[in-house]
Amino acid sequence: METQAKADAEEETNMAAWLLGIKNLKIQPYHLPPLGPHHVKVQVKALGICGSDVHHFKTMRCANFIVKKPMVIGHECAGIIEEVGTEVKSLVVGDRVALEPGISCGRCRHCKDGRYNLCPEMKFFGSPPTNGSLANKVVHPAHLCYKLPENVSLEEGAMCEPLSVGVHACRRANINPETNILIIGSGPIGLVTLLAARAFGAPRIVITDVDEHRLSIAKMLGASEVVQVSTDVQLVDEEVARIQNAMGCDIDVSFDCVGYDKTMTTALNATRAGGKVCLIGLALSKMTVPLTPAAARETDVIGIFRYRNTYPLCLDFLQTGKIDVKPLITHRFGFSQEEIEQAFETSAGGGNAIKVMFNL
Repeated sequence: METQAKADAEEETNMAAWLLGIKNLKIQPYHLPPLGPHHVKVQVKALGICGSDVHHFKTMRCANFIVKKPMVIGHECAGIIEEVGTEVKSLVVGDRVALEPGISCGRCRHCKDGRYNLCPEMKFFGSPPTNGSLANKVVHPAHLCYKLPENVSLEEGAMCEPLSVGVHACRRANINPETNILIIGSGPIGLVTLLAARAFGAPRIVITDVDEHRLSIAKMLGASEVVQVSTDVQLVDEEVARIQNAMGCDIDVSFDCVGYDKTMTTALNATRAGGKVCLIGLALSKMTVPLTPAAARETDVIGIFRYRNTYPLCLDFLQTGKIDVKPLITHRFGFSQEEIEQAFETSAGGGNAIKVMFNL
């Protein structure tokens, strides 16, 4: 009984950031499930705010994922192993790990084909109705916890999650040292796509955005050229000409990291015949774009949804220094009621904020 009482007392001390309503976050107790034989308990030490977290915070939904009941928010995280299940052999207490946040079923066609990111039963941290990981502690499958190399920090471990989107996109588009690419959107996902494309060997990268400050960061991170664009759809043809001029050669692959009619139209029109357009940003569920001319030029349109089997490569890029994600972390906050509110308002406000990070 004493052991159970002690366990209950420890469990009660686990606190998490619960999304209770629009712009309503509260730190409240979070009772974890029992530790299964193949699971680990992790002390969360670093967690970044994602654009999807901001959508949930501002509107209680992101695309077709709707928050219908209180939910622990957050999914970009890393931490320290506190306890391991009886069958866990790959990790020990004290290991620092990056947590891949999606738990797939392992049984469906997509999982069996290795495309587990498409699993219809995916349980993904902080994507309703699954609770997230902005908490003191979480329980997670051991096989989704990746040990950090000694020279990779916990913050960098948390950045593996957004970096994975860029790595997955580059794999899907077969980026290599002969691929010249255009990236539309210089927000966090556009910037990690830039970093991934450089690591994959892309020789020339042009990136666009409406915001001059974000373009300056892209330039600092290694973009060959930057082009400031507008939100005016009437200027697409003029802007495509400027983008192509900045590239100075054919654009083989375009990544739309925004997902609006104008950005996708720009990508389709700027990309060479026989090239590829990858849609990463999912801002709109429906778009009106010039698909017929793109089809007549045999431009392939590739969808990107999250990622799969990316964490080992991300950690290798970080360990070897091929990718440095540290400049993307612009703001840091602790884990208090006041600070979680400030952090989400900072991230939602845009401005100079790229990646807002919690240190727990």
